Amino acid sequence: MSKTKLEQWKIRWKRYVPPILPISFAAAVLTLIVYLTARVQPAFADAVNRWYGGVLRMITAKLTSLLPFSLAEGLLLSSPLLLAVLIAYAVRCARHSMRAGIRYICVLLSVICLLFTLFVPTLGIGSLASPLSERLGFPEEKVSAHQLAETMQWAINEANSLCNDVDFAFGGASVMPFDNYGSMCRDLMIGYERLHRDHPVFWQFSSSVKPVILSEPMSYTHITGIYTFFTGESNLNINFPDYTLPFTAAHELAHQRGFAREKEANFIAFLVCIQSDQPYTRYSGYVNLVEYLSNALYSADRALWEETFYSLDMRIRYEMQAYNDFYEKYRDNTAAQISNAVNDTYLKVQGQTEGTKSYGLVVDLAVSYFYGVVKAEALPPDDAEPAGETAPASEDGAA
Repeated sequence: MSKTKLEQWKIRWKRYVPPILPISFAAAVLTLIVYLTARVQPAFADAVNRWYGGVLRMITAKLTSLLPFSLAEGLLLSSPLLLAVLIAYAVRCARHSMRAGIRYICVLLSVICLLFTLFVPTLGIGSLASPLSERLGFPEEKVSAHQLAETMQWAINEANSLCNDVDFAFGGASVMPFDNYGSMCRDLMIGYERLHRDHPVFWQFSSSVKPVILSEPMSYTHITGIYTFFTGESNLNINFPDYTLPFTAAHELAHQRGFAREKEANFIAFLVCIQSDQPYTRYSGYVNLVEYLSNALYSADRALWEETFYSLDMRIRYEMQAYNDFYEKYRDNTAAQISNAVNDTYLKVQGQTEGTKSYGLVVDLAVSYFYGVVKAEALPPDDAEPAGETAPASEDGAA
């Protein structure tokens, strides 16, 4: 290529391509290299997820915390208007000149590249990190129905012991003691600080959840909470019964700290809740875990489930019935089917092959925790098994 042609090419490039495109494209390519490396190097994924991703998650969370509302919800509500503006501006650029149209397309491509560059370290790479059970020191193993029942009985006993410290309204539903959602989140932050002190496997910082204004319509999608990586916000559907809210909030805050796998976010939520000094937060953690264990044990061994479940305090059973009554209104609808299909596909693309069923796999972590930590701590020092060791699973009734 002659010098004249090269100069002409450079002039056309500057006229048609805004500087943001090559910068954002280069960042996206570098991010793709990081992602591909993380797929084959879990230790590298851990480092990127904790440090680089942790800093980005903290920055975005702190910036959006300055807003008294959910920026993600605001963008969603204004999306029809934003889409109309984008289309109108695209038409205007196309009519003005080919150069204006090409530059407009370049800007849109730049935005897509930047979103990808933000998604990978803040959320996407979390699915490639080392399993949480290994980082906490109690590896998962195949569990039997008997192990599920024993773990469920332990969770039931803990939940039952908290009932006298919980206020229940007429009809069975419990009532949160918190003045507002900020108070609830401050209590959860105590749990996160304590968990981080014992297991420093994530970047800890103070944050809160954003109550969703349109929680009632959101309930039809069966979404109880959502973490939006591009705003760094943990959003909470506040329409659901009170006892689910601390657990769900802790779950979304776990995503905000890099735990992308749903079962791991559920387990972190449980550990955070039971670290609290507030009985209601601990109650939320244990009751939600009982529900997951109950579903798994019911599928594995119906007789053993009945024997275990009916040791549950009647107040908690009324609580669960009140939840079923509440949920009936939202159970079957098109919005839920679409939402479930989208979420299932997203989770599978991210490597969570079980899709939406991955939420319930928290029971594997719970059983490992019970046998590797709870029972081990209860044994006399001379008889204690090493942390992470579980009883051998039987081949019959495995869940």
